[in-house]
Amino acid sequence: MNFSTDLADERRDIYRKANKLEDEIPGIEAEDYSEGDNIKVSRVKIVSEEGEKAIGKPKGTYVTIYLKKLKIAGDEEIEQAAEVAAKELKPILDRHVESIEDILVVGLGNMQVTPDALGPKVAQGIDITRHIINYMPQYIDKSARPVSAVAPGVLGTTGIETLEILKGIVDNIKPKLMIVIDSLASKSIERISSTIQIADTGIVPGAGVGNKRSELSINTLGIPVIAIGVPMVVEAATIISDGLDLFAEKIREQMENNVGEDESTHSLYDLIQKLENEDKYEMIKQVLVPADYNLIVTPKEIDDLIENMSKVVSKRN
Repeated sequence: MNFSTDLADERRDIYRKANKLEDEIPGIEAEDYSEGDNIKVSRVKIVSEEGEKAIGKPKGTYVTIYLKKLKIAGDEEIEQAAEVAAKELKPILDRHVESIEDILVVGLGNMQVTPDALGPKVAQGIDITRHIINYMPQYIDKSARPVSAVAPGVLGTTGIETLEILKGIVDNIKPKLMIVIDSLASKSIERISSTIQIADTGIVPGAGVGNKRSELSINTLGIPVIAIGVPMVVEAATIISDGLDLFAEKIREQMENNVGEDESTHSLYDLIQKLENEDKYEMIKQVLVPADYNLIVTPKEIDDLIENMSKVVSKRN
């Protein structure tokens, strides 16, 4: 199954819908809860190979935080979102590392390409403590954790695979755990910069946009890797598919109100109904891909969205 999304819970929803499942997918455990009116949290735990195969994600824990109205978020909303993200991240950290052991924060992406700049921006906003603990310990609390950060850039500008750079850093400074921040792809326009996924399974950079790089995980780096990702782009096929759904709703309203009700309207309605019962996304993608029209798209407010989300991720983590 071609999911075209990095989000585990989105893949879970797609799989359940495609297979008409009422119950949970075998090998997957899930739970949801809300924090006030604007924040919803979904936890997906893949516990077996059957669950892995179903949604194409490795065994582990995936926490997805949905944030409403982030486009117009003020300091209070950003603070609340940061608190929820920190609350969900802490137990995952505690399972893999002691409270005062070294952590390396890695901001993946290209600072010069706005939708891909989340990782480097978060790396800039992290409270770095390793050098202070090493060289000026009298100026910092004894319980402080050594934290270092790096934004390794991308292969196209460095000529070096990210995995190669990070292996060198890990071998030299020997952190006990790595947190990787990256922009993701989603299959829903609504999730752009309104969703945070935290996973303890590592990450394959570029996988959501068909530009896979080497996996960053405990298997390749020898230390646990926690990935924090935020969807920043969708495919053109997704926008067209969602647009058809909105158009179908408009046609239904017109027919219910007897506005513009004629044979052509009924024909159009019947066609859209038929499309709704098929996989519109796959049909549209089959048309767009051969013509190189399946562009990767991001909102016009992406600068503000990146700024807000980088504050949410870096503020308390």
